[in-house]
Amino acid sequence: MPAIIENPILNSPYRAPARYFRFDEHGITGDVVEARRPSAYFVPIPPPKTRGKQLSFETQWTQDRLEENQLVNQVRERVAVWRRGGYRDTTRTTYRLLEYWTNPDRERPLFFCQVEALETAIYLTEVAPRYDPWLLDRLHSTAETHNPGLYRLAFKMATGTGKTVVMAMLIAWQALNKQANAQDRRFGDAFLVVAPGITIRDRLRVLLPSDADNYYRARDVAPPADIEALGTAKIVIANFHTFLPRERGDASKLTKRILTRGRDDASPFRETPDQMVRRVCRELGTKRNVVVINDEAHHCYRRRLADDDGEKLTGDERREAARRDEEARVWIGGLEAVRAKLGVRAVYDLSATPFFLKGSGFEEGTLFPWVVSDFSLIDAIESGLVKVPRVPVDDDGAQHDMPTFRNIWARIKDELPKRGAKGYAPGAGPVLPATLDAALRSLYRNYERSYREWEASAEARAAGQTPPVFIVVCNNTTVSKRVYDFIAGWADAQPDGSVRAEPGALPIFSNVSPDGRWLDRPNTILVDSAQLESGEAMSDEFKAAAAREIEEFKAEYRLRFHGRDADKLTDEDLLREVMNTVGKAGKLGEHVKCVVSVSMLTEGWDAKTVTHVLGVRAFSTQLLCEQVVGRALRRTSFALNDAGMFEAEYAEVYGVPFSFIPTHGAATVRAPQPVTRVRALPDRAELEIRFPRIAGYRYQLPTERLAARFDDRSRLRLSTMDVTTRATLEPIVGVGTVASLDDLKRHREQEVVYGLARVLLDAYFRDAEGASRPWLFPQLVAIARRWMAECLELGDDAFPQLLLLRALGLDAAAKIYQAIVSSAPGEPRLVALPESKDPVGSTRVVDFDTVKATRATREDRCHVSHVVLDSLWEGKAAAVIEAMPEVVAYVKNQGLGFSIPYTIGGREHGYVPDFIVRLDDGHGPGDLLNVVVEVSGEDLKEKAAKTAHARNLWVPAVNNHGGFGRWAFVEVTDPGNTRSAIRAAVGAKAAMASAAEG
Repeated sequence: MPAIIENPILNSPYRAPARYFRFDEHGITGDVVEARRPSAYFVPIPPPKTRGKQLSFETQWTQDRLEENQLVNQVRERVAVWRRGGYRDTTRTTYRLLEYWTNPDRERPLFFCQVEALETAIYLTEVAPRYDPWLLDRLHSTAETHNPGLYRLAFKMATGTGKTVVMAMLIAWQALNKQANAQDRRFGDAFLVVAPGITIRDRLRVLLPSDADNYYRARDVAPPADIEALGTAKIVIANFHTFLPRERGDASKLTKRILTRGRDDASPFRETPDQMVRRVCRELGTKRNVVVINDEAHHCYRRRLADDDGEKLTGDERREAARRDEEARVWIGGLEAVRAKLGVRAVYDLSATPFFLKGSGFEEGTLFPWVVSDFSLIDAIESGLVKVPRVPVDDDGAQHDMPTFRNIWARIKDELPKRGAKGYAPGAGPVLPATLDAALRSLYRNYERSYREWEASAEARAAGQTPPVFIVVCNNTTVSKRVYDFIAGWADAQPDGSVRAEPGALPIFSNVSPDGRWLDRPNTILVDSAQLESGEAMSDEFKAAAAREIEEFKAEYRLRFHGRDADKLTDEDLLREVMNTVGKAGKLGEHVKCVVSVSMLTEGWDAKTVTHVLGVRAFSTQLLCEQVVGRALRRTSFALNDAGMFEAEYAEVYGVPFSFIPTHGAATVRAPQPVTRVRALPDRAELEIRFPRIAGYRYQLPTERLAARFDDRSRLRLSTMDVTTRATLEPIVGVGTVASLDDLKRHREQEVVYGLARVLLDAYFRDAEGASRPWLFPQLVAIARRWMAECLELGDDAFPQLLLLRALGLDAAAKIYQAIVSSAPGEPRLVALPESKDPVGSTRVVDFDTVKATRATREDRCHVSHVVLDSLWEGKAAAVIEAMPEVVAYVKNQGLGFSIPYTIGGREHGYVPDFIVRLDDGHGPGDLLNVVVEVSGEDLKEKAAKTAHARNLWVPAVNNHGGFGRWAFVEVTDPGNTRSAIRAAVGAKAAMASAAEG
């Protein structure tokens, strides 16, 4: 029996995983390995063909079936070496984005798996052509074998790890590079994003820079100054069904049939591939060489024709395989048509499960061979990014080797109603196989405890938290209707022709009140995911099954949205809206507690409140198990504990033979943490605070004749303590290799000198409009050469060419620049360099949700509704600031986008201080003083550097600029002395202080 693991979370979500649980031949163990888990996957074992073994576990985790992803691990190692080397050999735009995404001071840090996916794409595009051409040869060969004419790279990311954010990062990287250099053929600014259905298509609107909720701003994917530039990119978002050719012309069906002699393949009334592409990609205009991003890309593949695809499929499996094949044919055929018409630069595939399934012509469970990055479900669990699926590990059903509720389908499939089964006899009602009945009731009792906890939490409900959700996944419409009636209630036809509403067997989910009335707001809904996602009309069979709930929701729609015509809504529109808003407060689906689904439920369905899953269908592979369990994996809380990790959250799973991490602990779900909306209030607009967005600083040197005075501060020592120059790589089997930076030694030292001079010119010697001053370059070359001769020290195995690494080069340039400034005659004047496209920020933009503690602000002191309390000290400081009579307005720096640039070790960072305070220091209301206040706790690393940059660079530079008013900086080390510290630092008038004390 697998080990029982108390806490499955081993790693921070924001750093590379460094620990993992070891698997052995019996499954997962409690042994922790101090390293990163290699990328690997388990190949499913075919089910036994002899009749007497049908109840055996069909998808064992066994060591002899473990396959390592050698390509992924090789790419991962190369990317890691490049990362440690400082992201060298990229474009300036790419380097700037990487610095922005990995900045440790970000208010919204990105998950490591998101950054690694982009690092991989960047490495293969910008770096590998120089250092690892064999990798590209392999990928191009794979493309020609599996996707002729389409260069595809696949990124495997577990459900719930933020694939949409990665798509936004891909678009920003490609588009901004293309804008920086229109001739660079590696990049594009025309994008076709393809989704598996309407639900995901609509959710992906956040990839449009014009969308109010775009991820570039909301998730801080792009620097504020670049968001406007992203608006020039052309982005089309479509579900793959739009690749289906449409009928053209108004001729009747009979006329078309006569004219085409009954043949559809050559119909003049049907779109040609070119016409289809023009329709789908109309918004791209004249753009060519499109960058394609496939979401849930495991649906897109070219079927391999084979004489024998392994085990023969029957019944539902055969029909499902045929449906998958047709979807794949439409999707890949559409991309090929786009390539033929417009050209395709590259295809980026994102999926949690990029595997071939039965019926594809490939061995079931085979990983797409073009996968280059992998952050698997077990990685996501060990990093706390998703809920942990818990499955039954034991029961009292001793007659079977496996717990009864682990694989329900194998025990009940012959007892379920067949397709087209008739309704119930009067008074009989829906009868389910005993095992399924027991499973539903057992899991429901577990759900009930979670529901009662939520119900008892007035705080959670007041914060808009919706109830936990239970989902049931069935194999076909007939079975789903039977299960739905059992759970939600049914219409019992009486002998006299009348109909009586009978309550369902699970009270919380029943759509019938105890007195026999259908509820206006159903607790349970029935959906056919495949029909809804295609956008096509629902089948008559399904409409009949869902007729009552459709009418009920139309009635609710009329009540909630006065003046809107519910009759214009199609059944699909309405039911799709209900399903997509499950778990969302104030929406049609907010009261839904149970979803009975035909098919696999919608991929991309983002309800975070799913806590219980029951499968009533065949699950022949771990892949299928992972897909359905994925609907319950999204976390509800992203608050870090004291160890800097997430707390474990769980989803209870029956009927899905998913072999994973058994855990101890109560099988209940804690009530969600209350959420506070923090926002700028329109009725307090007079308290708005505006602040400068500063990109950097420069000195106005009084002469263009440059000199440098070097001293001990100018010295720089390079050693292998600063950067690793050699790494040994070993595979599990085969020949090892050594990766090194020796290639840098091929560059002449003169190139290093010129590189330093170029960095100096670009970073420090532009004019007031930001234009370069190339006539200074010869002087900077001479100074850089002198500095290398006099100030550069080399440790063992270090060499001057290491300065070609951008981080070390910037560090050297900073020391050279300070030597130039200190030798200049007169007093150099420091001025600020505002962001070019977004130079002024404002409290008007604040609007976000938080689970952190908050403090409501005074309506006459703050434009923003709350202060978010990262510490008790900040709460004390906020109270003191509000009470100071000289304070006109203040704001906590959360969600503002206000940061102070500073540099350490050649790396640029953004320091986020705690408050901005506007006060009257005696100059009158027309000339208020803006004070940046830092409330310091313990002596954190880099705090001294941050505050020094704020006090000695940012404040004087901004004040010298003259366009942003007067500014000061105050560091408060004792919150009980906040008032005195602010007054002492800004030199407030004694009379004002006396008045306040009085």
